[in-house]
Amino acid sequence: MLRLMRSSPQYISKTHLRDLAQRSDLWGAWLTLHVWLTVFGAMAMFIIWPNVITFVLAFFLIGSRQHGMSILMHDAAHGVLFKTKAANEFVGKYLLGAPYGGDLEGYRKYHLKHHRFTQSEDDPDLPLSKKYPVSKTSLRRKLMRDATGQTFLRIRLARLRMKDGQQLDIEGADAFQKTSPWPYLITNTILFAGLAAIGYWWVYIALWLLPLWTWFFVVLRLRNITEHAVTTYDDNPLTHARTTYTNLLEKIFLGPYWVNYHVEHHAYMFVPCYRLKALHKAMAEHHGDMEIKTGYLSVMKLASTG
Repeated sequence: MLRLMRSSPQYISKTHLRDLAQRSDLWGAWLTLHVWLTVFGAMAMFIIWPNVITFVLAFFLIGSRQHGMSILMHDAAHGVLFKTKAANEFVGKYLLGAPYGGDLEGYRKYHLKHHRFTQSEDDPDLPLSKKYPVSKTSLRRKLMRDATGQTFLRIRLARLRMKDGQQLDIEGADAFQKTSPWPYLITNTILFAGLAAIGYWWVYIALWLLPLWTWFFVVLRLRNITEHAVTTYDDNPLTHARTTYTNLLEKIFLGPYWVNYHVEHHAYMFVPCYRLKALHKAMAEHHGDMEIKTGYLSVMKLASTG
């Protein structure tokens, strides 16, 4: 039976909420610029100072920013990263989604269904969270599949075998459905050509594709676990989602761009990511009811047993 998500919860005043829901082109432009500056800065760091340490740091930074692109595309899919629909559509599709293989239109359809039926049997993300808690051995296996590129290959091979109109039979993979392969091919060709033009074509493989095939999926799984694993199966956004307090390293490598404030996002999905921290502060009086944990490690312990 379909269950609709409770609409328009009133946890703060309408006046304050109206202020927090204000969209900003400056914020949207800055965050888009920031994610790409971090990627190119990490590449430049290794090119200028080539050694094991700078490669490892660049690898994890870039994989985390690829995840950051998916977070910002998520806001664009909600129409809140920029003020105008045109900016959200163009930037979300070509500068944020397409480079890492996301598809704005396909993702929006998938993700809004997740909001509508959160943690119910009709939630397309339910297979990502319902299985938890799992054994520590099982969690390690899942993360190892991500880290070694097996998850990427499974999704890629399933997509190649898939016929038109079919859904991928891999949990969570529908979020990567494409309405067209061309935005991905065009943006990645431009990225490869740009690096090749300055004599570093191999950086595209070593510091773009490899993080995208591996670390990106590790972070994505950790994010999915922190957001909904071991939460309630009801229509209460204060408890069927989770907010996770993060330290500086977690902000950089695991939960950038305020993605850790997930209760707040489910309570008011029209508030931009750059105002979620302020929204969290405004909802502070409800901390007794909100599902909150400190640190990704604490959630991993909750989501694993044995």
